[in-house]
Amino acid sequence: MKSAVAVAVALLAGAPAAFAQSAPSWATLPAAPPACPVSADHVVANAGLEQSRRAVASGRLTILAMGSSSIQGHGASRPELSFVPLLEAGLERRLPGVEVTVVNKGIGGETAKETADRLAREIEAADPHLVIWQLGTNDMLRDRPMDAVFADFRRGEAVLDRAGVDVLLVDPQRLPEGTTNPSFQGRNPALGEMARLIDLEGGRVGYAVLHRFAAMADWTGLERGGVGPDDLHLNDPGYACWAEVTAEGLAAALR
Repeated sequence: MKSAVAVAVALLAGAPAAFAQSAPSWATLPAAPPACPVSADHVVANAGLEQSRRAVASGRLTILAMGSSSIQGHGASRPELSFVPLLEAGLERRLPGVEVTVVNKGIGGETAKETADRLAREIEAADPHLVIWQLGTNDMLRDRPMDAVFADFRRGEAVLDRAGVDVLLVDPQRLPEGTTNPSFQGRNPALGEMARLIDLEGGRVGYAVLHRFAAMADWTGLERGGVGPDDLHLNDPGYACWAEVTAEGLAAALR
């Protein structure tokens, strides 16, 4: 029998990206919940994002969002309340006059290996200025060796660099400390170590980094700490908070 964590991380594996980006106008979408501490400090540019700054100056920015279920939007009560539409809306609020398109290519259950395998074709199809790569959570939940994860990361790095795109890395999410799911108990130290190493890699190669794991430590005022009843996927307040933190930091770096 599969373990609970294997079922959870594989739940949406192989499914197409959940939501087409036909979300309503950003003016109709919610901003951060009152309990969400929004700060630009969680995004570190690492001297990157030059192409994206030029795109903002030209009035049109295209972003490709890659990763697993939190990019795909699993756990949101409605498609427009997931990360990608809310990020698009948050950036357009902060960058007046700029047309922002965020293309959702998240696939639930995906590891760094599977993202690296498809990066080239997704970049070719979307032709983005910026690629958001959310990674690390499923790798740690599947107990993949760090060396294997970062070998996959470096394969992806080669693809990204050949494409000449900017990159924003998103580190793992934090799991509820009080979870009763034995598959998730005690996982945060490994997830935190993965976040630390992603930060180092971002600095090494000049990719921007969003410190999601650190940001989530301040979400105690959100419903269930921003995580849904399965103790893994974000809920609506969690998605809203994550999107606003990302938009705040990214917009500040792109102005």
